[in-house]
This record gives sequence, C-alpha cells and structure tokens, in this order.
Amino acid sequence: MTIKQAGMKLRAGQISALELAQESLRRIAELQPQLNAFITITGDLALEQARRADDELARGHDRGPLHGIPYALKDCFATKGIRTTCGSKIFADYVPDYDSAVYETLREAGAVLMGKTGLHELAYGTTSNNPHFGAIRNPHDPARIPGGSSGGSAVAVAAGMVFFAMGTDTGGSIRIPAAYCGCAGFKPTLGLIDTRGLMPLSVSQDHAGPMAANVEDLTLVMGAFTELQAPVAGTRLGLPSTFFNEGLSPVVVEGFAGAMRRAVEKGFQIVPVAVPDPRQINAVGRTILLREAADLMKPHLHRRGDFGTDVLALLDQGLLVTEAEYFEAKRLRNVFQTEWDGVWESCDFIVIPTVAIEAPLIGQSTVNGEDVRLASTKFVRPFNVLGLPACSVPMLSSGLPVGLQIVGRKNCDADVLAVAGEL
Repeated sequence: MTIKQAGMKLRAGQISALELAQESLRRIAELQPQLNAFITITGDLALEQARRADDELARGHDRGPLHGIPYALKDCFATKGIRTTCGSKIFADYVPDYDSAVYETLREAGAVLMGKTGLHELAYGTTSNNPHFGAIRNPHDPARIPGGSSGGSAVAVAAGMVFFAMGTDTGGSIRIPAAYCGCAGFKPTLGLIDTRGLMPLSVSQDHAGPMAANVEDLTLVMGAFTELQAPVAGTRLGLPSTFFNEGLSPVVVEGFAGAMRRAVEKGFQIVPVAVPDPRQINAVGRTILLREAADLMKPHLHRRGDFGTDVLALLDQGLLVTEAEYFEAKRLRNVFQTEWDGVWESCDFIVIPTVAIEAPLIGQSTVNGEDVRLASTKFVRPFNVLGLPACSVPMLSSGLPVGLQIVGRKNCDADVLAVAGEL
C-alpha cells in the first residue's frame, strides 16, 4: 500500500491511523530481530500520534497527504525527549531538549513517528555495520549490507515497516542504501530541506531527504517540506561517456541497459555528454568532508576507544588536512559547480547507475579489488559536492537490487522526481 492509497483509505473511513500504526509496530517487532533497522522504537508515542491523527481527521482537520502515515527518522535528527545517538557510543545516552526542523515539519504534517533508525556510526560510512548497535542487514539477503549511512531507514522502507523514512546524504548516504535495498531515495538540492537540528557530519555537504517505496511517495513527502514547482521535465537524458560506465557488475550492466531501452520506448532521447572529471570532484568532496568531520568531533577525540576503528581512522586522517588544502578544495568546488552548468546545454538530466555493484556481504572489504566504500560512493558523491538534486530508483534486475540515478539542475527537484517516476 502506498502513501496515497493509505491516505484514501483513511479519509474513506476504511482504515484508521491507529490501525496503520499498530500494523507498523507489528511489522517492526517481527523483523527487527533479523534486520536490526531501528535503534529506538517509539511505540507509545506512535499510538498517541495516531490517535490524535484520527481525532483530527474525524473533526475535519486534514493536515495533508502524510496525516496519519507511519514513518521513521534516521537517528541523527534531534527529537526532544527521545535519545538521538547518531549511531555512536559517544552520544548513546544523548536526549535533546529540542526538535530538528525535519521532525517539526513532519509532526506538523500529521505523520506518525514509529522510531529512530540505525545508521553507520556518526553517519560516516557506507556499510551500516555499526560496532555499537550491531550490523543492519539487507532485507533481500541478511548476510549483506544495506548500504549507508542511512541503512536503517532504507531497510525500514524496503521491508515494509514504515511508509517512508528520512535519511541524510553527505556522500551518497540516501541513494546508496536505496539502491542496495531496492527502494527509492531522493537527495534534494543542497539546502532545500532545513538541516537545523541534524547532528552534522560535513556542514557544507549534508543533505536531508526521504526514502520510500516509489517516486510518487517521495514526491508527497517532499511536499511537506517545500512547494515543488510544477515539473517541466525535458526529454534529453545525458549519458556520460566515461567514469560512470566503468567497473559495473554484470547485474548493473543488465539493469541499466534495460532502463535505457525503456526510456527510449517512452520517448526520451539518450544523448552522450562530457562532464567535468568526477574523480577530481570526488577528491574535492572527500577533502572537505575529512576536515569538516574531524573539526566537529575534535572535542571527543580523547575518547578514542569509544569510536569504531573505521570512523576513527577517517577522523585521524581529517586532522591531517591543512587549512590551505581545505580552502583550496572549497575553491575548486566552486569551479566545478560553474563548469557543471555547461553540461545542461547538452542535456536535461544525467542518468547513470547509482552504484556500480550490488550490496556486498557484511564484513567484505573489497569488491573486484576496489574498496567497498569507494565502490559505493564514487557515482554519488559528485552530486553532494555540486549540490544538485539526485534520485535513485530501482532498476529491474535478475539478481540483487540495483539502482538508477537521475540528476538534474539545481532547484529543479520537481523535474528530477517527474523523470524518475517515468523511469
């Protein structure tokens, strides 16, 4: 059942928000032991919010498409009175006295919070193999990672525990798990969703965005945060001739070829495009992330034993990034953003695989000789650096889930969603 279908049933009196919440809690209780998608389950709060939603709807007070709809928050969005761990031992007992802007918005929209989902420690990784709260597992194969860092949010959606979940994306952390778990995920234009109250990782590259079963649901969730302009989506799909077609697994090759065939059948034009060197853009993004993350966590680095080894290594590496290197990386980011503006003269959207591979096994460090982190992030990180809207949708696959990524111009979020819904 989609958000739209659930909303129609709610308003027709065929189901109640309380029944939706109870079914969501039942599903969470059934699957949590196997998949470990949640850090905190807010059952009492969910039932309270659901009863309030039913009462408001009965009195004719309709807050919109998300009213009475169960959802989950990645556990890095502050929630007053509810612990917000960011998947870290450092913050394991942290209970904020304020709410994040994202939670405020969704509460005002009448959505029903089922809990806080697990993530890679400090949202700083792609596996969601968390040393403090346990590994999160892919619902399509529990021996595999769900991707990260928003792994729990993707699992909660893909396993049918909630209708949608909010994640964050600093180097692909919404789109990677969406691809690996077989759901849809959207990284809006940088700054479109207010990140106030989000525990930061990279203050200049953090994005917040939704994950859902399909693009129609993503669009409904986005409508709670901003008034999307009516889409005027074009038909030229740009296909980069280098980098984004390298190192693809056979399943990704198969899925992408099928997606392009269907795009042509629907009237889209596939055009080759040249893009600024993604390798350089990725290097710039990593340099900025390393320095900003290390600066944020400096007050806690004396507690070295309370960090996972992978995250601690990244934080130590960030301490070595000099101020000159950091500001040069930010300068180059501006250069690449300007250069990328020229890409749109040749096409309306960029279409590429979200990730070059399927979900690796938990504990696997390399895939075809490439580090799992780099293999997972290389096709998605450029668009965090550039701040462009990007959506991942599932591609038809004969194996594990794989994703198709659609990227558009800055602030053309509605267009990206419209095309993603077609593909």
